Amino acid sequence: MKRREFIAGTAALLVSPRRSWAQGTPRRIGFLGAWADQSARDSVYAAWLSGLREKGWIEGKNLLIEYRYAPDRLPALAAELVALTPELIIASGPQSALALKSATATIPIVFVAVADPVGLGLVQSLSRPGGNITGLATYVPGNFVAKNIEILRELVPDASKIAMLVNRGNPMHRLTVAEEIPRTARELGVVLPIVEATTAEELDIAFASAATQRADAIIVFGDTLTVVEAPRVVALAAKHHLPAIYFFRRFANGGLIVYGPDLADLFRRAGGHVDKILKGAKPSDLPVEQPTKFELVINMKTAKALGLTVPTSLLLRADEVIE
Repeated sequence: MKRREFIAGTAALLVSPRRSWAQGTPRRIGFLGAWADQSARDSVYAAWLSGLREKGWIEGKNLLIEYRYAPDRLPALAAELVALTPELIIASGPQSALALKSATATIPIVFVAVADPVGLGLVQSLSRPGGNITGLATYVPGNFVAKNIEILRELVPDASKIAMLVNRGNPMHRLTVAEEIPRTARELGVVLPIVEATTAEELDIAFASAATQRADAIIVFGDTLTVVEAPRVVALAAKHHLPAIYFFRRFANGGLIVYGPDLADLFRRAGGHVDKILKGAKPSDLPVEQPTKFELVINMKTAKALGLTVPTSLLLRADEVIE
């Protein structure tokens, strides 16, 4: 009898880890973001969870996610997540990615919505990231400013001075200001004055500066600040009668024109990276993916208010025209 009990107990020990795995022992990951605004988070949150579900990962069942958000405490929150030793951490945006890069060289990091991860030093190359970091970029480096100018000039043909609204606190913006903007200005023969805002209050000053410099239009760079303050940014463009082009779909509510990657699609696709890493893949072996869906949205009501005629060629290319 004792022998049978011993054999049964030993067998139970041998099979219990496998049975526990089959039942789906929850895996633990982290998520670090700079968006303190709930509505800004909600715009991509559903897509993020949808991408996980497509791969069989259900939050609260076989996946536990530790979320941390705060634009002004990213280094501390990155250290906090690393101390929890999750199996991987998602980094939303360049600031989060750089904070995590400084916090760990071993826990896999998957960034989402970083424009130029090579330029920022997050990865060695798009095809061979190296290290513990990979993810999804928001555009092909080197043509963002020129493409936006091209679209704006279809709406405002005589535009020769186009302001650039940037946040120097965003490492991607600093890189663009140092390299891409001066090169584009030379190549296209346009004046591209920089107006800066690192806080909501400074947005008013930035738009007033663009108007004082008699800018013909303005490019609003994608950033946590401008996304959270989208209604304010759109209102300021209207106040100063400045045709503006934006990077994210969130600005289409009142904004003249949006051209940029489908952010929700990027977060949905991040589920694929999570799935591969949880199944044993190394970030160094997963190439950085680039956008496959871009959105061109035109707000005809705003165009009319600015006295602009939208050419048919632009309307035909638009993914959505808001009447």
